[in-house]
Amino acid sequence: MKIVLIILDSFGVGALPDAAGYGDAGADTLGHIAEKTPGFNLPNLAKLGLYHLIASSVYRPASADVIGCYGKMAEASKGKDTPIGHWEITGLITDRPLPTYPDGFPKDIIGRFEKAIGVKTLGNYAASGTEILKQLGDEHYKTGYPIVYTSADSVFQVAAHEDPKIFGLKKLYEICELARRILVYPHNIGRVIARPFVGEPGSFKRTSNRHDYAVDPAGETLLDKIRKHGGKVVAIGKIYDIFNGKGVDETIRTRDNRDGMNRTLEVVARPVSPSEKTFIFVNLVDFDMLWGHRRDTAAYYRGLKEFDDFLPRLEEALGSDGILFVAADHGCDPAYAAHTDHTREYVPLLVTGKSIKKGINLGVRKSFADAGQTIADFFEAEKLSAGESFRASIELSQ
Repeated sequence: MKIVLIILDSFGVGALPDAAGYGDAGADTLGHIAEKTPGFNLPNLAKLGLYHLIASSVYRPASADVIGCYGKMAEASKGKDTPIGHWEITGLITDRPLPTYPDGFPKDIIGRFEKAIGVKTLGNYAASGTEILKQLGDEHYKTGYPIVYTSADSVFQVAAHEDPKIFGLKKLYEICELARRILVYPHNIGRVIARPFVGEPGSFKRTSNRHDYAVDPAGETLLDKIRKHGGKVVAIGKIYDIFNGKGVDETIRTRDNRDGMNRTLEVVARPVSPSEKTFIFVNLVDFDMLWGHRRDTAAYYRGLKEFDDFLPRLEEALGSDGILFVAADHGCDPAYAAHTDHTREYVPLLVTGKSIKKGINLGVRKSFADAGQTIADFFEAEKLSAGESFRASIELSQ
């Protein structure tokens, strides 16, 4: 059996009831994209039930005949960032948000970091990755000092030029590893992120050589449970980084969404014996990194269209016993004017496969962990610490 879980990173489907407390009242990634896209048409996602999740009263496209199972999931954890969302999907509820530093990191953190790496740093404030290159890229190019910045998320980001004459990719990774060792309790920041770029003053461009250094999940996740039960876990995209490698048998790094989809097809197409159990966990990050944060609604829709076009090939490759889950980890509404950060939203839950019933409405799930608990149930692995399985509701009788 093969089960594929694809995370459309940041693809929210409407504000959660507590969204106002996060500064996100009225956010609706899917609904606003549908409203603002002439000719909005995602026929394959529609067949899985996506249109039933559009909360907008302004625009609701005609639904197709639904062959998938569909619903939406509320986030039980406190927060709206990538690690917390992924950890909850795999069974861990986070009761306390990871620390954030919207006004920059304390002097003791920056001082320890600068002492460890042997040079000064630039920045130390909250900014978007593209804007901070415009603001500090030239100075970095001249001095070789790395750029430190953050966002509304629990992240310590370090930007530096890939050219070894200016800084170098290897050196960037090394200093991010040093930062990860420094950023422990009470500054247990969720992720240290290496943000390499290339180019010359006036034309800097970030590359796909980003690398995340996360804290370990707080307990056993779905990945661990599957491996303990004799299954294999294949991580595609930044999944390995999010879980700090815990519970992963094989990791496949990707350049972009298209590469991630192609690599997923390759893994799904591998021959396996009927007794083998493989969990293929995929993160497609461009929705968040390139289009959500940059408030590019048109590009976000084009990315959804490309994924929609990819779905029939994936469903065919899954064969008779493969199951596909499609979900997200938080929102990042590209049409939200209040800020450019993640948005506190419900996320979609779409399930399909030859062994899965058609057109089942899964309703509003109380936790992202319901998805992980159901996957654990299909693999007959040990139960997760959170979540309610809906396997019995969607599986065709044997």
